[in-house]
Amino acid sequence: MKILGLRGWSGAGKTTLLVTLIPVLAGRGITVSTVKHAHHAFDVDVEGKDSWRHRQAGAAEVLVCSENRVAIMQELRGAPEPPLAELIARLRPVDLVLVEGFRNEAHDKIEVWRHGSPQPLVGRGDPNVVAVASDTRLGDIGLPVLDINDPPAICDFIIVHCGLQPVAPFDIPVPICC
Repeated sequence: MKILGLRGWSGAGKTTLLVTLIPVLAGRGITVSTVKHAHHAFDVDVEGKDSWRHRQAGAAEVLVCSENRVAIMQELRGAPEPPLAELIARLRPVDLVLVEGFRNEAHDKIEVWRHGSPQPLVGRGDPNVVAVASDTRLGDIGLPVLDINDPPAICDFIIVHCGLQPVAPFDIPVPICC
């Protein structure tokens, strides 16, 4: 599986870009999974439901399955957060794993940066940043600058950079998202 991350400051538009890229890539025959890092406590369960009660009772893992999806919740209970490689190893094989966050991990990344951001562009100082997706011209920064408003062009870059084999000649209709 090829791995490519999106990194950027909070509010830069990483999630917006990611959910725009997925249907374009899928439309080209590329299978995609995602891994998202959260910097805060989160819960995918509903308080009071059976699975929530199982976790509250002390289960290390709770697997919930229906005809539509499978979810596995694993409680760390003080254990260290698993590294990205371990998390990716748990995924079913796909062509591409898009990673949001995990900025300190050593995988290739596209930095998402918008004009007027009070935060600095970090791509030049991070050897894992292979391009910048932006809404403004950045001059010569030593990296490809991709138009954040042109998801098909960004997907072209991803396909070439990751050595993926799209369905030629990109004739699968792109599903409309959101």
